[in-house]
Amino acid sequence: MLTELRAAGLLETDDCAVAQPFTFAIGVDGVLLLAPRRSEHVACAGGGVVLSAGEISFAREADQWAVGNVSNHSTGYCPDVSSWPAVAQALDHAGLRHPSGFTHEVVFRRCSACQEHNIVREGDFVCVFCSSGLPAEWNVDPAS
Repeated sequence: MLTELRAAGLLETDDCAVAQPFTFAIGVDGVLLLAPRRSEHVACAGGGVVLSAGEISFAREADQWAVGNVSNHSTGYCPDVSSWPAVAQALDHAGLRHPSGFTHEVVFRRCSACQEHNIVREGDFVCVFCSSGLPAEWNVDPAS
């Protein structure tokens, strides 16, 4: 995987360029997909269903690359924080050391009243669009 990342120009020798966050998605096949941060997650995944998505950055540890920060911040997919195991498994498969969970967790909910997607901030489960209460459980699954 690291060879593929280098071949795609994603892991350059310029530490500053690599330290910038990337858009990522984990396909249903468990493969880590990366694109420049300005890319939309849905485009990164080719429009397909994903196990997780967010932003990721890399840091040098000794003479190898490791994951520095990783979040589930993807407004295209709105993945639940419980998607971490899929991310960890893909990173393990790629041979990348990583934290034990998302370094920044984003809580997404869909409003039952207006159907808008929300980012829950500071534990305030209130829709920013219509002021209705948001569900306690994740409900942004496109299959539901």
